Amino acid sequence: MKQRQLGPFTVSPIGLGCMNLSHAYGTPPDAQAAARLLQESLDLGYTLIDTAALYGFGANETLIGNTLAHHRREFVLASKCGMFRNAAGVREIDGRPEVLKQTVEDSLTRLRTEVIDLCYLHRWDKRIPIEDSIGAMADLVHAGKIRSIGLSEVSAATLRRAHAVHPIAAMQSEYSLWARNPEIAVLEECRRLGVSFVAFSPLARGFLGGELKDVTSLETKDIRRYMPRFEPENYSSNLKLYSAYANIATDAGCTPAQLALAWLLAKGTDIIPIPGTTSITHLQENAAAAQFTLSPEIIERLENLINQNTVHGARYNAATQAEIDTEEFA
Repeated sequence: MKQRQLGPFTVSPIGLGCMNLSHAYGTPPDAQAAARLLQESLDLGYTLIDTAALYGFGANETLIGNTLAHHRREFVLASKCGMFRNAAGVREIDGRPEVLKQTVEDSLTRLRTEVIDLCYLHRWDKRIPIEDSIGAMADLVHAGKIRSIGLSEVSAATLRRAHAVHPIAAMQSEYSLWARNPEIAVLEECRRLGVSFVAFSPLARGFLGGELKDVTSLETKDIRRYMPRFEPENYSSNLKLYSAYANIATDAGCTPAQLALAWLLAKGTDIIPIPGTTSITHLQENAAAAQFTLSPEIIERLENLINQNTVHGARYNAATQAEIDTEEFA
């Protein structure tokens, strides 16, 4: 795969998001299957592995540490702090400096590494000035615990404030044909500041892959059950867009999943999608998306078909939306 710049690092143009190897989209694969997929990702040329303290409440970092510790020099390791399982055993957002530093120490132990290449503030704790949280992460850079700092799901204004404290290497937010919010302000600010952009959920949480047809079949603990866009009525409306989308993929000579990733790659050389998967077949398919170059006509057709005006339902429910700090389309 051709390489792209991610802050101070050079990485594959498509990275691997590891969340669903441990939680979020129903029952995760067993440890052996997940380990095989991680090992195969390196063989395929993936050089960006993305995890978080939150994923599986630490289980995802442990999986990566146990599986890839002996290959540590072969990839850029990204993790996240500031959202984790607290002492009561529940998910918590906490951006206090002492908490961030302890979270990173715990992550280093689970990941079996001395340093995290790129550490994101997973969510901005709005009770704490962003300057204080980033200041604590800057201390971790100076201590050699992390190499660079990233932000996740924050606004352009918050990015500017954070960058004034310490250079921000990367911004990570949801970005796909059906989640175009970064185009409001964040992408422009990233480019002004020289910040790389990492796109999570680039396949629209499965929608653009084409395999999810019946949302009522999702497991109870699948997070999509609590997202307005996946409510049966909204999703039924969204599915009406899919046949035309699949036809565009055929015209482009690629699969629907590859089309979604190729579109993101075409939006800028500073954009790195990180699709997740539990399937080695899909892992291979996603890697191959970097081979496709879309024509301006194909890009125009895609953007006219799927955008903030044609998709039904919000990204998040009200409670989750209140936790993030991003510009959103009305």
